[in-house]
Amino acid sequence: MDKDSPDCPYPGCFFCVMKEGNPSKRRSSLLKFFRELPSQDDDGQVLPISGLWNTAMAHPNDPEFIELGIFECMSALIWKGLKNRRWLSHDQNIYIPYYAAHIIGSYSMNMEEFAEMAVHAGVIPALIELLRGRLTWVEQRVAVRALGHLATYAATFPAVSSHGEILELSMQLAASSLEIVYTHFYQFVDRRLSYHCDLLTRGMGGVEMESRKAEEWASQLQCWSLQLINCFAFKPEFLTTICKPEFLAKLPGMWGGLVNENSPAGIGLLRTICHHKFGRGPISSSSGVIDALCNIARSSDDWQYMAIDCLLWLLQDTSTCHKVSDKVVPTLIDLAEITTLGDHKKLGDSIVSVLEECMQSSGTGRNSISSSAKEEIEELLAARQRLKWEKNMPKEDLHIKHAAALVVKLEGNSLFSSGDISAATSKYSEALALCPMRSKKERVVLYSNRAQCHLLLQQPLAAISDATRALCLHSPVNRHARSLWRRAQAYDMLGLAKESLLDAILFINEFSQSADPDLSLRQNKVPDYAERLVKKQMRAAWLFREASVKHGGVQCEGDAGDHCGQETEDSEWETASESDMGNDVEDDLGDDFERKDRHVKTLMKDM
Repeated sequence: MDKDSPDCPYPGCFFCVMKEGNPSKRRSSLLKFFRELPSQDDDGQVLPISGLWNTAMAHPNDPEFIELGIFECMSALIWKGLKNRRWLSHDQNIYIPYYAAHIIGSYSMNMEEFAEMAVHAGVIPALIELLRGRLTWVEQRVAVRALGHLATYAATFPAVSSHGEILELSMQLAASSLEIVYTHFYQFVDRRLSYHCDLLTRGMGGVEMESRKAEEWASQLQCWSLQLINCFAFKPEFLTTICKPEFLAKLPGMWGGLVNENSPAGIGLLRTICHHKFGRGPISSSSGVIDALCNIARSSDDWQYMAIDCLLWLLQDTSTCHKVSDKVVPTLIDLAEITTLGDHKKLGDSIVSVLEECMQSSGTGRNSISSSAKEEIEELLAARQRLKWEKNMPKEDLHIKHAAALVVKLEGNSLFSSGDISAATSKYSEALALCPMRSKKERVVLYSNRAQCHLLLQQPLAAISDATRALCLHSPVNRHARSLWRRAQAYDMLGLAKESLLDAILFINEFSQSADPDLSLRQNKVPDYAERLVKKQMRAAWLFREASVKHGGVQCEGDAGDHCGQETEDSEWETASESDMGNDVEDDLGDDFERKDRHVKTLMKDM
């Protein structure tokens, strides 16, 4: 190709070609450019590749470059980098395989016809080599992204699945990606590959920015690996490979951290597995996975509904119901009064229907659910029947029940203030039995107050149950500040850092937006005790925590024996106590939440 501009130092420059005004000549020049680029060894080749990457990111649905052979060109460049290390290390060619795989992924992420053209161009074998780790984790990240897009479409999935190693490799990568990024980049600040640093920060530099982006990319590497596995999980024939006990046990912990905003990570794959009858068997046999699903279902995790779906399917399956009922039934009962969760409408009604069906279909002997699970379901159904009865009760009778519940609740508040926590717990239970079912605001308070009693009595499971019920009754769901804080503390008692962190963050958010004058006296300042808990849980739930513990912390430049960011002991941290927060019960019963007489100090008096 001839030089297109007297001012351009590169023959056949891509950018000069793009300036060509004649469409026919431009297409002819581009076709020649894509054909010849992989065979050239000129300096400056990374410039047109990065330009193509920008174009692919900005206009992924534009067919022009696809029709002119960009997939064949990118595949050839990846192979060239894999086979010719001398060329790869020359100039800035080290960037080219990364950009090439990224371009393939960008052009195949939206259009099935583009994905088919990519497969016909032979991109899969080249991407598999990157997936194997023939270069570095940075190229693995874009390879698994591209393969994930190709596996999404019905027309191209067979081509991906025909390479049996892809599933195994993606499972290995999902399980080890965080450790790989930590040990190959994050840990040794003075040994980070410069081209990795430049890719992560777009040349802006700075250790802090590099580290922050490395966490984001590590999360993406894991989540995109899981999304690729998820494409296989929709096909029952691959579940035997996926449902290995050691892999299933790790899935709930693959949550992506706070940097994971768009992918459901491990819980998304668990949901796909649970959707298959064959997959529910291995899931039901893993007590750790069931515990994790119950925790996610109760928590304020963005993917809470996915865990609920899993639990419902496990209960509906007669071959797994009896195995999981003792753990799943109490969880779903706590969630039975939830109304809308995201796009899921009448979720509580669905939960009650499944629980009722579970009890009715339970037989005798080995496949029957336990008597305790049956009793809990019967209590729930009795409460639902009570709600129907109340609809036909005279308003005067409801007011009497309402007033009686108020009196008993105030007695509980008084006992709580005097330090008789057990007696206060009983009073709140009595008030709940009296309070009309439709009086949701009042019941939110009663459940939340009883949760606080359970906390002080060192009963975290009971506290989580009551706080969850309060959060389900509240409108909007999962937004009752006091219940979020109480559940965050209960999760902390059980060592559930992720769940505690999510609740604590939501608590701070609700606290800062509260219209309650007692919560806004200090100009929405974040409470010190909440800040301490968030910091503690962020350390405990840090994306690289396990790898850091295993490999000894972050080693800083110039002093390999010292460690930066080494984890500190949390023994000095204490859960906010009753003395920190005043009398930690609420006194709002009825619709006068904003103007109530305060018989007992509110939760945040000292803020």
